[in-house]
This record gives sequence, structure tokens and C-alpha cells, in this order.
Amino acid sequence: MLSIKGAFKYYSNNFVKTYVLRDVDLDVKEGEFVTIMGPSGAGKSTLLYIMGMLETLDDGEFYYKENPVHKFNEKKRTELHKHEIGFVFQQYHLIDELTVYENIEMPLLYQKIKNSERKSMVCDILDKFNIVGKKDLFPNQLSGGQQQLVGIARAIIGKPSLLLADEPTGNLNSTQGKEIMELFKKLNEEGTTIIQVTHSEEKAAYGNRIVNLLDGRIDLK
Repeated sequence: MLSIKGAFKYYSNNFVKTYVLRDVDLDVKEGEFVTIMGPSGAGKSTLLYIMGMLETLDDGEFYYKENPVHKFNEKKRTELHKHEIGFVFQQYHLIDELTVYENIEMPLLYQKIKNSERKSMVCDILDKFNIVGKKDLFPNQLSGGQQQLVGIARAIIGKPSLLLADEPTGNLNSTQGKEIMELFKKLNEEGTTIIQVTHSEEKAAYGNRIVNLLDGRIDLK
């Protein structure tokens, strides 16, 4: 489903290159639930953003369902991202000017799903996440945990082929965190490919494979 070959990512400052990823090779098969682990600064989130087509490689190749993403322009990457990928951000990335309902509905607008079906899908997921009473509130009126739940609801509502999650339960209490991981497990069993970044061995155990990153490289030890 997804293949990264010889991936490099760096940032330049005064002609000095600081490498975030170095010669990374990674293949993820359709239907896998992969966990990326490693210390802070290892490049985990950067790798996830590249797989989510939100950042580009400086060198190397990236194929998604045999599409050469590394050759795509920004518009083409964005279109593929909208229709294929759900992303749970560590910092929520909700739109402040939109209500909870409108934030969750947004991926369905991109997919041009008709109004009556959108309404039904949003209502279902509000109910599933037990946030019906919050639907008319704005992000700044929610707790961190509530914002994270909205972000997760938004990521999965469009039934993406690939779900990427950056510390998806980091802002949730233990009960909410367990419920979300059980939901991810169910989505995976139903066919959604999932790649998560986490520091938690407990959360990693929900997946079927762990990839360890160290100093921007895959640690094969």
C-alpha cells in the first residue's frame, strides 16, 4: 500500500543541514496496524507527516498505492490526501472558527457527499463519541481531551483507507484512551490500514508491528 525508499528529510540553516530522516526504507501493507516508536527527536512525527502527504521528502521515493507521490505537485498530493487519508494530530489542528459539528463535517464536504448523508454520518459519529451536546461549541470552549475526540472523529468519518495518528490518546484519560484504541483496533479489523506514533508500549500492543526510529534512521536492533 505504501512504500518509502531511501528517504531523507533535512532543514537548512546558514548552509548547515540538520537531518531529521536519513535513508529510511519502509513498506506498509494494506490492512496492517503499524506503530512507530522512538525517543523524542527521532523523526517519528516527520515521517508520519510525509506519509500523510503534508510534508515532502528532500530525497528518496514515496509510493502510495503505486502512485509516485514524490513526483506529485502540491495540488495532486492534497487531492490524494483528502480522499484517502485520515490524520489525528497531536495538537488537534481543529479550525477555531468552526463548530464541533462543522469541524467533523469538513472531510465529507471535500468528498462531495450529499447533505442528507453528511448529516446522518456526523450525527452517528457525534453519538459514538458521546459529544452530541458539544456539537454547537467552538474548539476554544472544549477541554483538551474533548478537542482530541473531535479530531479523531474528524479523521475517521470519511472512512479513509489509511489512518495516521500522532500520539492519538496523549490528551485523553485512561478510559477514553482505551476506548479509542479499541475503536482503532475495530477499524483495522474492518480493513483500515493504521500507522500510529506513540511512546506507550501498551498502545503499541494494539498493532501488529513496531518500527523503531533512532536519530532519523530505522533501528534494526
